[in-house]
Amino acid sequence: MVSQMEGDGRAAGIRGRIGEMCYSSGLLPPLQRVRAMLQKELRILAYHRIMPLPDPDTYEFDLELISATPERFHEQMSRIKRHFRPMRLTDVVAAMDAGHSLPPHAVAITFDDGYDDNYRYAYPILKDLGIPATFFVSTGHIDTGAPFGYDWLMHMILLTDASRLDLPELGIDVPMPAGRAQRRELGGDVLLQMKNIDAFAQEALIARLGCEWNLPCDHTPDDCRPMTWDQLRQMAAAGLEIGSHGVHHRMLAKMTPDAMVREIRESKATLDREIGADTMVMSYPVGGDRAFDRMVMDATREAGFDAACCYICGSNPNPASNRYALRRLPVERNMGPGWFAAMLALPSLMSYPTQHREIEREAEPACSS
Repeated sequence: MVSQMEGDGRAAGIRGRIGEMCYSSGLLPPLQRVRAMLQKELRILAYHRIMPLPDPDTYEFDLELISATPERFHEQMSRIKRHFRPMRLTDVVAAMDAGHSLPPHAVAITFDDGYDDNYRYAYPILKDLGIPATFFVSTGHIDTGAPFGYDWLMHMILLTDASRLDLPELGIDVPMPAGRAQRRELGGDVLLQMKNIDAFAQEALIARLGCEWNLPCDHTPDDCRPMTWDQLRQMAAAGLEIGSHGVHHRMLAKMTPDAMVREIRESKATLDREIGADTMVMSYPVGGDRAFDRMVMDATREAGFDAACCYICGSNPNPASNRYALRRLPVERNMGPGWFAAMLALPSLMSYPTQHREIEREAEPACSS
């Protein structure tokens, strides 16, 4: 995730600058046409939150989950409607099952987690423009309204009056910074390191800090609220697709095999019951190469899902070959129009590179690069 605020939309990184130059020079349309002639790849965009940018000095949750403002999201979806072929993931699955090639410029829009700003801001824009999308939700959080554990950890680090951050589970014991920006940076480092340990150990760490710092996760903050089942049913009735993101947003490859299988199957059973349709697609929580493996993919297929997305960056030249590890292109809030357009036209060059890490069980070969 990026650390810059949206600002004027011009990214400081090399990809952002090159994207802006290609965009302003008019090179992207011919480059996109040439690429489409060479391969009919599937691009899947990955979003989290769509919301007005809050004041970082007063906002008490993770800024890095904000993918775009409503205005910029409308701009992005308008571009996709003009220059690409937006598709439902279930339609992609149907084409794969029938042995058909995807149309040129195929793009799928996806959201992870299930924040209520998806309903308040993204849903009206998608509905107005007639663009399909898939919302991957963690059913346990929809049931309870409880914020996600990672969100609450960042919230506690921002608000605690503790003088030190002592996490023996991660080998961390450092002074607590005074400034909020420095606390956000520290919280981001903790979140990265925490994803190396067992899923239940992660939850125990967060619960321990809540007790020690007297910041229990016992209410639903307005700034970090999941959607409701009624909202999801309304979106499904309007033609948007609801998929699984597990039950409790646990890293599936960091669970015991039995617990992992239960998490996958229970999420599907809940979605089938609440939405009233057969849930066909899944997104692995966290989704990097530490979050899923061959065992997770096999369990996903055996549970009745027809495809699954990960959070490894890239496009999918042949989706049928990695249908249970479909790569995606993360959208970040500092992406101006040029970078966004360049990422769609040249995804292998302009998307964020995935930082691969050593994992405990064998990763899917199709996602190793």
